Amino acid sequence: MTTGAGTGFTRRGLLKTSAAAGLIAAVRASFPSGAFAAGAGPEVTGLKLGFIALTDAAPLIIAQEKGIFAKHGLPNVEVLKQASWGATRDNLVLGGAGNGIDGAHILTPMPYLMHTGKVTQNNVPVPMAILARLNLDSQGISVAKEYAGTGVGLNSSLLKDAFAAKKAAGGEVKIAMTFPGGTHDLWVRYWLAAGGIDPDKDVSTIVVPPPQMVANMKVGTMDAFCVGEPWNEQLVNQGIGFTACTTGELWKGHPEKALGVRAEWVEANPNAARALLMAVMEAQIWADAMENKEEMAEILGKRQWFNVPARDVLGRLKGTINYGNGRVVENSGLEMKFWQGAASYPFKSHDTWFLTENIRWGKFAPDTDLKALVNAVNREDIWRAAAAELGIADIPAGVSRGKEVFFDGKVFDPEDPAAYLASLAISRLA
Repeated sequence: MTTGAGTGFTRRGLLKTSAAAGLIAAVRASFPSGAFAAGAGPEVTGLKLGFIALTDAAPLIIAQEKGIFAKHGLPNVEVLKQASWGATRDNLVLGGAGNGIDGAHILTPMPYLMHTGKVTQNNVPVPMAILARLNLDSQGISVAKEYAGTGVGLNSSLLKDAFAAKKAAGGEVKIAMTFPGGTHDLWVRYWLAAGGIDPDKDVSTIVVPPPQMVANMKVGTMDAFCVGEPWNEQLVNQGIGFTACTTGELWKGHPEKALGVRAEWVEANPNAARALLMAVMEAQIWADAMENKEEMAEILGKRQWFNVPARDVLGRLKGTINYGNGRVVENSGLEMKFWQGAASYPFKSHDTWFLTENIRWGKFAPDTDLKALVNAVNREDIWRAAAAELGIADIPAGVSRGKEVFFDGKVFDPEDPAAYLASLAISRLA
């Protein structure tokens, strides 16, 4: 849950998902021929955007399918499927002009890891910009069927003895995530460490692309994984494993994916960057309306997007969670949020948490100037400009959502990351 002042948009207007259709109608009335009908248009008519087959890519897919990019002066946007987060990184390094991509649906920490050269060839920095958050919540931590008898759920400590026994018998415990230092890596590490399991010493973490998680679990190459939807739900629907917890149970209302764009593209095309944001925002509003969920599941399930049955997408999209272990929760409140709760706004305090966790696990040095790094990459100022141009009234007052409280009682104060790090029993800090 979140605490403190400044927790996002006000509760009127835009925060009510049922008002989404009315808001879109108002936006269209204000900009009948697109965002730039009365002024200077975008410098370019399109760009190349990457996506991974995950439900939180929906804003880009919906903006493409519904013609929203074209409406805002970007008829030539390409939304291109990427094989993995590593491929996303490599294509961002190339850039659109080099037969790569200009931006992407991306794990929030990745632009920071690229901007600093932590994950690029020869450690060459690739300046990046985060323009928006794409969603809150709705990732999952799923476990192989063989561990059902442990009763594991939010409390990962119930796996401790089973993992130790497997290792003692000469086996290896493998926990899959999607990219080192990315959100899924951080969620599963937090969950394990909170239960007294060291993610670097007690288990082995492996990288598996999201669409390959279920197939790998089926053939027994991993004991657990952390990934976004629809892959946790597909795992349950195929009877291969079960969901121990959703990440919203670790930290309700947590930030997840971002819209990351090469900084040089943003600087060269400021009008197009605002148009891109306006199109994505409008798609997020549409995606959050409950009456649109079934249509969205059908769209996302199409072959060119996810190539999965719509039912693998729909349940958790509507907040119904079948954990696969006999537990089913309807109206959980843990559905993916695309707009409500200030989901689209890229709070700098959230980026600070991701960087702090990457300090915890050794990806960044303890003396990293977090404020300077966040200010360099997080372009919430462009988000505000786009929101104002779109006619959105309810905009967060500040760049921080305040203190954040996690399921195990830990508190992250973005003004004092060092105190948070000091409170954690398991880390790579000396």
